[in-house]
Amino acid sequence: MVFKKLLGSLGVGAPTVDTVLAGGAAVPGGSLSGQVRLRGGSADFTVESITLELVARVEAEHEEGESEGTVSFGRFTVSGGFVLTEGAEHSIPFDVALPWETPITELYGQDLGIVLGVRTELAVAGARDKGDLDRLSVAPLPAQEALLEALGQLGFGFKSADLELGHIRGTGQQLPFYQEIELSPAPQYAHEVNEIELTFLAGPGGLEVVLEADKRSGFFTEGSDALGRFTVGHQDYQGRDWSAELDSWIRSLVAVRSAHGTPPAYGYGDEHGHGYGHGHSESHGHGSGPGMGTAVAAGAAGLAVGVAGGLVAAEVVDEVGDFFEDEEDEGDGGED
Repeated sequence: MVFKKLLGSLGVGAPTVDTVLAGGAAVPGGSLSGQVRLRGGSADFTVESITLELVARVEAEHEEGESEGTVSFGRFTVSGGFVLTEGAEHSIPFDVALPWETPITELYGQDLGIVLGVRTELAVAGARDKGDLDRLSVAPLPAQEALLEALGQLGFGFKSADLELGHIRGTGQQLPFYQEIELSPAPQYAHEVNEIELTFLAGPGGLEVVLEADKRSGFFTEGSDALGRFTVGHQDYQGRDWSAELDSWIRSLVAVRSAHGTPPAYGYGDEHGHGYGHGHSESHGHGSGPGMGTAVAAGAAGLAVGVAGGLVAAEVVDEVGDFFEDEEDEGDGGED
């Protein structure tokens, strides 16, 4: 096991740490377990606390354009104070619950390009150091997977996924950002829709699903966005024809007129707002998430077919690696 150096401000002989996450992907609202493994330095050190922090790479829209940054979305103290003696090895097991709205990073083992991490922070001798950063993999909940698979069976293709800073008005969103999965339209909708954008907001009682259709312009109409929201219980995905239900929802969604004052049908509206003063249509135009430049088509077998192949390109892997290297470099030297 290779341990990562911490607390550079304490000089040579400082303690080292390595956080090992349990094998396999976690799920939103599920358990995240593992061990924090410490090795003592050249002298005794008093460890005041050990904290795990969940971080995400998030895009932000502002007047100057777009930027990316790291956003924290959970903190867990996994150990109180103790003395780490010279050269001693110490292991601290942990088991914490992920937030329900934790974004998914993979589908059937294929990477979606979403970057999440678990940062280990040690408080030692009055200094704090964010030194060990490990990538967090999150698979969809069964209901999320059922909906994604149904969209694939309808012929939708995976384009990209990203995390956007802000809140979706009218929802129960808890985190300071939300995940958006962009899908190319199935052939039967392609004459009306440029793309469909999907957001899952999971909670203890089920999923809040937000669908937005980027509608094409016509001879007498301008292009517009139409928004639909619906809820799905965590067990509702079983025994239902989700392809048929999603087809009905999407057809109702694209039928919504963009003219203001037109009553929305089936709970659908035509505006999608965030807490940062941007309409939903303003939060796009980039067309990709972190490192995502490749559009991947999904076949009749489902979205998983579309995700496989082109998604885990070298540029994606490079950018993910750069993110973790940059974050660890920021942690070197400790914090006051």
